[in-house]
This record gives sequence, structure tokens and C-alpha cells, in this order.
Amino acid sequence: MRSSLVCLATLVVACGPAAGGPDAPNGGGVVPTATASATASTVPVTVAREGYARLDRPTFNKLATRLNSPVYWAVDADKDGTVDPDEVASLLFFGDAPKWVDGAAFTPAFASQYEKLVAAASEPPPSGPDAARRTAVRGELDDAASVLVKANLKGASPEDQRFVRHMQEVARLVDELYEVQTGIAKVAGSVAADAESKSLFRRNRGPACKTPRFEKDAACSAVPGMKEPPVDVYPEAIQKDGFCKTIEGHKDAKKLTTPFTAVREKNGKLEAVGYEVAYGPQMKKVAAELKKTALDVQDPKEKALVAYLNAAAKAFETNDWKPADEAWSKMNSRNSRWYVRVGPDETYWEPCSLKAGFHLSFAKINTDSLALMDKLLPVQQKMEDELAKLIGAPYKSRKVTFHLPDFIDIVLNAGDDRDGLGGTIGQSLPNWGPVANEGRGRTVVMANLYGDPDSLAVRRKKAESFISSETAKSFSDQGGAGLMGTVLHEATHNLGPAHEYKFQNKKDDEAFGGELASMLEELKAQSGAYYYLYLLLDEKVITEAAVRETIVDNVVWSMNHISKGMYSNGKRRPYSQLAAIHIGFLMDKGALVWQPNAKAANGTDTGSFSVDFTKMRAASVELMKLVATIKAKNDKDGALQLANKYVEKGTVVPMELITERALRFPQSSFVYALDL
Repeated sequence: MRSSLVCLATLVVACGPAAGGPDAPNGGGVVPTATASATASTVPVTVAREGYARLDRPTFNKLATRLNSPVYWAVDADKDGTVDPDEVASLLFFGDAPKWVDGAAFTPAFASQYEKLVAAASEPPPSGPDAARRTAVRGELDDAASVLVKANLKGASPEDQRFVRHMQEVARLVDELYEVQTGIAKVAGSVAADAESKSLFRRNRGPACKTPRFEKDAACSAVPGMKEPPVDVYPEAIQKDGFCKTIEGHKDAKKLTTPFTAVREKNGKLEAVGYEVAYGPQMKKVAAELKKTALDVQDPKEKALVAYLNAAAKAFETNDWKPADEAWSKMNSRNSRWYVRVGPDETYWEPCSLKAGFHLSFAKINTDSLALMDKLLPVQQKMEDELAKLIGAPYKSRKVTFHLPDFIDIVLNAGDDRDGLGGTIGQSLPNWGPVANEGRGRTVVMANLYGDPDSLAVRRKKAESFISSETAKSFSDQGGAGLMGTVLHEATHNLGPAHEYKFQNKKDDEAFGGELASMLEELKAQSGAYYYLYLLLDEKVITEAAVRETIVDNVVWSMNHISKGMYSNGKRRPYSQLAAIHIGFLMDKGALVWQPNAKAANGTDTGSFSVDFTKMRAASVELMKLVATIKAKNDKDGALQLANKYVEKGTVVPMELITERALRFPQSSFVYALDL
């Protein structure tokens, strides 16, 4: 399962807009682009600098996003207010990008692009019959700030560089497959001609606006008159309000709701068709590239990686993912320098939260995880045993041998992993099959996301607008707090009643329905991010200070998700809803106190939250017991009561106030660059 928790780990990233590079894949080729051709001639640096101080860095990057340009000002290293050649990145996933820098100088392509950015800064608002839509699209783009994820592999061996280029091609093919699966390939030709619409379609992986201010704006779309296109995993004709309940209540629901199938209509009847049939041509292309990649990996220390690449290739041909999961589960941070996960996994992307979306996560192993893993390994079985004891019958403890979280530094994300807004920073996979059911899956934490100086500064400002000065003393800008919360969240996915658990012969999606089941699983996982802190404290794995810092970080994380709204296009937002339940429950138990007349830590806002650490332990235990028991007994009524009290009625948590304060700041939108 996926977590979009915000981690405060140290990393090498920076803030900016868009994506593409000289050898970059084009994200499936469905997004029209209009970039200048590359050239090797240069503009002298001394001349260039005279005119390159006309835009500050945030404005430069904002305008580059508006113009759908794959250029990014990563950092003003010398703090002179002028963009320099060594401060510019060429971004991936925009299609072919010009060469911005040659040696130590800008190219004419950059000089031309800079003039376009300067001109865009004074461009008047849109006018004419399409003005309302274009204005909304521009506002949507401006509501997010691009955050750069850049991998420097210039010093890598020739074999490693070949491997990375193979992964770029796999990313391109996975994007192509995902865009067919989601239905956006069919509407790519209808994107409006203006640069802002092309940029929005590229960034959001479709026409719909997704920032909180604009997602409900009827005019806001990259395709005039269209919001979300019909997804390809269900017949277009049935995709009307309530169709998910029709699928889940169908006489053949067990077949129609399986994760690795598409639903098709034949002779007036619905039937499940395997992905290898529905998407055979695209899947075979991925399989072929994975086989080529495996052949090119000659390092004898990478046998586990080669085994997985071959197993994944076979799975893309057969749609049998169990052998690939087995091979993948045998990879870890001690037997490979790389992290690769490719295939269909998460279900959040589609309206019914039933069908697995294709994705690629490609990263380097961050060895900082090894010390933490060594601390947690001895207590992993106790974590399961204590949770089973807390739940009681009918749940029984099982042997868990899951890999504790590996830390990884993302190089490329493709398909369902590359979101327009925010990013996954923790994940536990697989979600189905023997590896998941027997607790042998892998959990990872994306250590190089959200730790850049710009993101950390915004996060502190947000936090200080929510919490009191006293509570802010336990808010940390360092990696430990957010990192520990993410690790425990992901570990908890492997503990207690997980997806393969059955009660009265029903798994969670059968008992609760896809949307509610997804929210409950994430609610369980985030409850573990509180509950297990105290077990680790008792085992002397972490300190009291670390417990306090993680709790405050968890609370701030919840505020950020509450601000995004409880629903998106009528579908539950799992993290937003679990966040509202957590905050409301902790308020009811007195562990989190809302003081309407007290100043926040920023000294400006009136009304703040204070954590009562003396009550937090008991509240965390009670919350974990409640949520895990609901899952263990498939108690749909209990789940709906929780959601009704804290989400639907919305009277416990001051949601409007939280939203207003959080939305003063732009959303994060990750963009990618690669030095090879």
C-alpha cells in the first residue's frame, strides 16, 4: 500500500517546475510539446549574465511551468539573483528537450527561452471566449511549486549507465501502458493548443485540475468541457454515478473486482479480461525491454536484480505476478545497489479503487537505512504479537518476516508513481498473493523526497500556523521525526489484518467496498505510526524526545491532508479522511487540544493546537485497537460510524480553518532530471 506521508530526510533536491532532458523518455508521447531545437553554439557567460537577473528563481520556475518548458532553475548557488549555467537542470518527461547548456555557457536555445519567460511575466490575462478556462488552468498551475528530484550518475560505470538508460526506456513504455489503462491516451489529441493546457495535461496525467482551489472549478480543464476521462479498465458506457456499487454488487463480482483484470462488455454481459489480453501489445514491449536490461547487467553482485528483471518480464507476458513477487521479495538493500519495482500494484488511481495501476519505481539504495533496520529487526515479531493481543479474537498472530523499510533515493518514477501533486514517500508491496499474505513483502521509504531547503521552510511555516509555541518545541526540521512516522506507517501495512486477511470468508474490499477498504487500510497504517512509538520506546529503540517529535510531525501531516478535502470527484481521499479521523479522535480523548483563542507558534494566527503528551499514549492504544478490530471483524458499520462522525459531519475538527492556513502555500509537484 502507498503512503504520501511527508518525510523530512536529508536529500539532494531543489524546488522548481516541469520535466525532460537530451536523452529523456517522453512520458508515453501523448503530450504535445513545442520546444526549440537543440544547438551546440553558445552565448558568452559574461554577456548572458547581464540579462539573466530579470526573473527571480520562483518566478522563473513558475513561468517555465506555464509555458510547458523543460527548464528549471535548481538553486541560486552564489546568491547573486542571476541564473547561471551550472544552476540549470533539463527536465524529464516533457518529450525531447533542447540543450540548455554547452560546457560552461548557455546555448541560444536557453537565451530564446529566457526571453519567452520574461515576456510571459508581463503577459495580460487570457481574453476571449476561452478566457475563463485558461484563467483557471493558469491558476491551477500557479497553485503548485515544482520540486526537483535529480540523480547525478556521471561518475557511474559504463554498465550502470547502460542500466539507467534501459530504465529510462522502461519508464517510457510503462507511461505508454498506463496512459492507455487510464484512458488519457484517447483524449490527448483534444488538449487545447495553449501552453498552459499542455502543461497541465502533462503534469496531472490527464485534463482535470487537482489543486484544492481548482479541482471543483467546472471551467478548469486542459480539454475544454472535460474533467476526468473514462478509464479503460471498465466499459465507457457503464461509467456513470454509482457504477462502482453496480460492479461490487454484480453476481460475478468476485471475478469482476480482481485487481489484474479489465472489465469488458460482451453480448450485453460484463466479463473480466486479464491484463495480458486487454493490454497485450503494450505489456509485451515492457517485457522485451526488461529482458534486454537483464542481459546487460553483468555484475555478479546483482544476481537478485537480474532474477527479478527476468521474472517481471515473464509476468508482463503472462499476467501471473506471483513469481515476480517472489523474486522481488528476495532483493534487499544488502544484495543490490538498486531498487526496481515494475508492474501493476496500487488501486487508488481509478474510481472504484479495485484495479491495479501499472508503475515503475527506480531508485538507488540509500545505505543509511541499514542501521535503523538492525534496530527494528529484533522487535518485528513482537510488533505483530502485541497488535494481535490488542485486537483479540478473531484475529490471531502470525509469523511475520517482512523486510523492514529500505531507504531509497528515487531516480525515476513512471506510470502510477508519478503524480501531478505530491509524491509517494513510503510503500509496502505487494498487496496481493502469497508474499503479501505471508508477510514477506518489502517496505521502502523514499528518502530523497521533501527534504530540500524550500520544502522544509514551507513545512515549518505551515506547522507554526497550526500548533502552539509549546508544541512547536517538539517540531523538528531534521530527518528523524518524519522518517520514523513513515517507517512505522509502512511497517504497519504488514501487521495485523492486512489485505489478504479474511473474516467470514471475505477480504476487506469484499466486505467494505474498494474505497472504504483503502481508507481503512491507510487508517490502520497511520494509527501504527502512533501506537508503535511506545513499543519502541519501551524496547529502548528510540527516545522520549523522538516519540514527541514524531507525534507532532504526524499531527502536522494530518493537517496538510485535511486541507486537500475529504473527496475528489465524489471519491474518498483515503489520507484526508484518515487524517480527519485521527485529529478528531485525539481531540475527543484530550490528547490534542484545540485552543481557539491562543496564538499559534507563528505569533500571528489566533487559534492553535497543543499536544498533551501525557494523554497521547492511552489515546494511541485506544485508536489502534478500534481501527484494527474494525478491520479484523469486517465491521462496515463501525467504519462508517467513524467516517460519519469525523468526516461527514465535520463538526469536531476545524477543517475550514486548517484548509485556509495550509492553502496559503503552494502544493508540491515533483519534476525529474538526470545527469548521465
